Amino acid sequence: MQKNALKNIIYSIVLLLLVFLVYLYRKDQPITSDNPDSDVFKMVVSGQTMGTSYRIVYLDPSGRDFKQQIDSLLEVFNQSLSTYIPDSEISRFNKGDSLVYESKFFFPILAKSKEVYTNTDGAFDPTVGPLVNVWGFGPGGASLEDSVSIPDLLRQVGLEKVEFDSVQVRKNTPGIYLDFSAIAKGYGVDVVGRFLESKEIEHFLVEIGGELMAKGSNENGELWRVGISKPDEEGAANELFGIIALNAKGLATSGNYRNFYIVDGKKYSHTISPFTGYPVVHGLLGATVVADDCMTADAYATAMMVMGTEKSIALQKEVEGLEIFLIFSDENGMIKSYVSEGLKPYLSYAEQNKPSLDQ
Repeated sequence: MQKNALKNIIYSIVLLLLVFLVYLYRKDQPITSDNPDSDVFKMVVSGQTMGTSYRIVYLDPSGRDFKQQIDSLLEVFNQSLSTYIPDSEISRFNKGDSLVYESKFFFPILAKSKEVYTNTDGAFDPTVGPLVNVWGFGPGGASLEDSVSIPDLLRQVGLEKVEFDSVQVRKNTPGIYLDFSAIAKGYGVDVVGRFLESKEIEHFLVEIGGELMAKGSNENGELWRVGISKPDEEGAANELFGIIALNAKGLATSGNYRNFYIVDGKKYSHTISPFTGYPVVHGLLGATVVADDCMTADAYATAMMVMGTEKSIALQKEVEGLEIFLIFSDENGMIKSYVSEGLKPYLSYAEQNKPSLDQ
């Protein structure tokens, strides 16, 4: 089982390449803007955070390097919301009964979680942590045993069992365990984006673990563009299915086809249904969501992987401000896609995937 848990970690690392950056170069370099009388520097900053990597590109006439400040910001962010840090705010809440917020990050992520939880009828649920853990996708690795009772664990799931306001959060049911891993990277992207805006950076692309936020344009004066990888367990992560241009939006992708493990010939995906307590089984392979902020996109992408294709399409039509790109397998095992109307002008397919696959 430990070997499979290690494999799961490897697949989790690969998953962050699901959405890879098309216009990110490997080295910082000065570039000239369209105005021949002015110079602008393209800065590239990268590092590690939240058990994954981050990469940021921004255009700055002064060529300022914000890496140290970004690393410090993300360290504080992690100290609040990471279940992998034993003394983080969220870890202390999970061990106790209540928490008075110490950071500025805890209340906003709870508020957004409650909003998406309500809009998805519980498909997005950050209290699903005990089930995520027991299925082997949490900090402790795989621990599923015959003695584990999924129905008993389900009694500890449900965001309605948590009360919170702008000052503190409390448990109404013992054993409640919060896990923001399905929304935290998106939130982190927004936090870094707001930091860059505070420094009067008007053109940037922020990526953390495959979740993104873009503002302005790249060095060529074009919208930032990102690639969506082909949904293939064994395929190369840079094999494109399509490309999306981002226009002052956040983008997040969730998928099961690279984050799973196999025990006794049975495949377990990392998306756990808060309704059944078991890994989801349906034809939706990947959900990409575009929204005004990346935290929102991240949460809805996770919810859609619980809901499946048809319910996700219906949800997008109900919730204002969401655009989606879904890749799914039909009843015959054929890979197909669905793109919402508002996203179509910003999407281009890889040559082998266009017209006939678009539903």
